[in-house]
Order: sequence, then structure tokens, then C-alpha cells
Amino acid sequence: MAPRLCSISVAARRLLGGPGPRAGDVTAAAAARFYSKDNEGSWFRSLFVHKVDPRKDAHSTLLSKKETSSLYKIQFHNVKPEYLDAYNSLTEAVLPKLHLDEDYPCSLVGNWNTWYGEQDQAVHLWRFSGGYPALMDCMNKLKNNKEYLEFRRERSQMLLSRRNQLLLEFSFWNEPQPRLGPNIYELRTYKLKPGTMIEWGNNWARAIKYRQENQEAVGGFFSQIGELYVVHHLWAYKDLQSREETRNAAWRKRGWDENVYYTVPLVRHMESRIMIPLKISPLQ
Repeated sequence: MAPRLCSISVAARRLLGGPGPRAGDVTAAAAARFYSKDNEGSWFRSLFVHKVDPRKDAHSTLLSKKETSSLYKIQFHNVKPEYLDAYNSLTEAVLPKLHLDEDYPCSLVGNWNTWYGEQDQAVHLWRFSGGYPALMDCMNKLKNNKEYLEFRRERSQMLLSRRNQLLLEFSFWNEPQPRLGPNIYELRTYKLKPGTMIEWGNNWARAIKYRQENQEAVGGFFSQIGELYVVHHLWAYKDLQSREETRNAAWRKRGWDENVYYTVPLVRHMESRIMIPLKISPLQ
């Protein structure tokens, strides 16, 4: 408050016809105006600052299932077009052995080729029962698996690029279970604005009930390692016409439009893939 009192005294001397301000008074007055303006602006801005409640848990703990410790890995393999059939045959010969071997704490959830979206692409979804320790146990064992190492060497000649992510499962989604076919699958990928995952989860926890009548909801996941703030929703339909009818039916349910209204502003980018299961996929 001292600078403000100084500036008031300068103004008072002017009104009373006293001597003009000294150099020190001018400096103090300028400082007072700056001090006052800066603090008033800060106070005004503070009215609009979103107050965040302190949390003791990461959003992964708040959003993922408590009763399981499963970790998921999704792989995207972009295959050279001329090798797609050979790639599928090789994959179908080797991956089921890992799935069935009880010594490896990993299991296949689904395997697909992209039908609409990125072409000549394979997508694989794995579950590691036991979380990160299971993942590391599996990776260490594969280092000494000669058949798998030969598989990777041969596979590398067929690929243009590959990437993966480690995922956790949303607590309010179904856990992916094997399905009889034939089905097509849609993988909808949402890249969210940083800091919005909790809000996304809160809205979808209420909205998922609108998408359960036809058993189309397969699984919902969010990234932990790889590109962050990425959400994957996996849906199953009998065909494209069934997809269209099911999605249109959701809009006729009161409350679905609210979910869309509140979640669309959270999204930076979104993508849809229509996928066809491989022969070995537990999700047919």
C-alpha cells in the first residue's frame, strides 16, 4: 500500500497548489500505477481461472478398472501391398502359439486387416494379465524364443512401418470377450486435448448405456505409453448397414446428444477404421 499512498500525496499537493513533485515522487507514482494496474488485472483474471481440485491419484488410476491389472498393447503394422497375404499367413502361423502357451502371460484379443482407413494395414490387440510385470516377463522370454525371433526377422521384410501403444481399459466399458462372427469392427480413435481425459471419462461413463442394446460395444481404452491422450473405442457390427442403423438409433435416445455436445470440444483429431478379423482373431 505504501506506493499507492505516495501517489495520493503527490496528487494532493497538486490540488493544494503545493510544490511540484520531486524526481523520487514521480518514480514512486509511476511504480504505484504499475503496481495497482498489475494487481487489479491479476485479481480480475483470477475470477475466470478454473480452480482445479488437488488430486492424489493419476487419471489412469481414476479411470481404469480396479478389479483387474490387465495391460493392453495395440500394434499398427503398415504392410507392403504385395506382401499382405504372406504377412497374414505368417502371423496366423506364429501368434496363436504365444496365445496358447501358458508360460507367456499374454493373450490375443483381436487381429484385423483395415478395410476402410489406412490400406494394407494390420492391427493387433494384446492383453497382458498382470500389468507391466507380465509385459516384461513376456518380452524377456521372447528374446530367447528362436521361432519368434525368426518370425520377426521374416516379418520385417514385409513391413513399411510399425508403431504401438500401451493402453489401459476404461472402468465403465465391457472387457473384450471372444465373439462369434461374422462381424466387422470399427476402431474409433480420438486424440484429446491434454488435461481432458477425466472429463472425457466422466461423460462416457454416463453415455455408454446408450450404445449397449445391440451388444456393439467391445472395449474402450486410453493410452499410457506411446502417443498420449489417445482414446480407442472398439465396436462390432454385422455389416455397414447395421452400423448405420445402430448409430442412428443412438441419436433418438435422450441424453446421447448431450454426450456428443460435451465431448466434441475435447477432441483435437479423430479417425475411424473399419476392420475385418483375421482367421486367428478371438473377435470374429
